[in-house]
Amino acid sequence: MFKNYFQLLRVHQWIKNLFVFVPLLFSMHLFEANYFLSSLKAFFIFCLASSYIYIINDIIDLDADAVHPKKKFRPLPSGKIAKHNAWIVSILILLILVGLTFFTNLNFIYLLIGFILLNIFYSFYFKHIVILDVFSIAAGFSIRVLGGAAIISVPISSWLILTTMFISLFLGVMKRHSELEQISENQLGSTRKVLAEYSLTFTNQIATVAAAGVIICYALYTVSPRTVSIFGSENLIYTTPFVVFGIFRFMFLEYLNQKGENTTQVMLTDIPMILTVVLYSITTVLIIYKIF
Repeated sequence: MFKNYFQLLRVHQWIKNLFVFVPLLFSMHLFEANYFLSSLKAFFIFCLASSYIYIINDIIDLDADAVHPKKKFRPLPSGKIAKHNAWIVSILILLILVGLTFFTNLNFIYLLIGFILLNIFYSFYFKHIVILDVFSIAAGFSIRVLGGAAIISVPISSWLILTTMFISLFLGVMKRHSELEQISENQLGSTRKVLAEYSLTFTNQIATVAAAGVIICYALYTVSPRTVSIFGSENLIYTTPFVVFGIFRFMFLEYLNQKGENTTQVMLTDIPMILTVVLYSITTVLIIYKIF
C-alpha cells in the first residue's frame, strides 16, 4: 500500500526540484548553514507542491492513462488507489503547504502560488495546446530556480534563467518525441490529444533548437563580465563540455534507445549521465569556491 502511495506522489520525480539549489550554488553560499537550510526548505515545499499537482493531473487524466501502454499501471488507472483516496491525499498535502509557507518570504510565496496555478492550468488546458504545453513545462522549471533565489534573497543571472528555460524545453520536447515513438497512430487521440499535433520531424527540429539554446546560453553565462567579476575567475567556461556532453548523451539515449520519456529514470540509471552530473558538480564547486 505504501508503495502505491509513493508512486502516486511520484517521489522519484522529486529529483526535478533540485533546480531550487541552482541559485544557492552560484550565489557562493553553498557552505553556509542558514542559506543551505532555507534552500532545503524550498526543495521540500516544491516536492510537496509537485506531488499535489501530480495527483490532480492523474485524477484528470484517469481515462486517458487507462489506455496508455505504460501509464495504465499507475496506482489510479490500475485501481490500486481509489479516486476519493487520491483527493484526500491531495487536500492533506495542500494543507501542509499552506502551513509551511508561513515560514517563508512573500516573494517565494508568490512564486509557489504561480507554480501551482501554472500546473493546474496545464493539467486542465495548456497541455492540450501544441507548443504551449512544453513552454508550460519550461516555465515550471524556471519558477523552481527563481523560487530557490527568492527563498535565500539573492539575485540570479538572466543567462542562468535562459539556460534553465532551454534545458526544460529540451527535456519537454524529447518527452513528446518519446511518446510519439511509443504510441501507435490510432492511439494518439485517446492517450494525449496534443500528440496528434506533433510529428517526429517537428519534435526533432525543436529539440535541436532547444539543445543549441542550452549550450549557447550556458557558455555565454560562464564568460559574461558579471560572472567573471563575481567569481573572480574565467575558469567556469571549463564546465561547458560537461553540459554539451550531457545534452548529446540524452539525445543519444532518446534517438537510439527511446529512453527520453522518463527524465528521472535516465538521470538515475545511465552511468555516463550520472558521471557527467557528478563531475560537473564537483568541477563547478571547485572553481566557484576556489577549493584546491
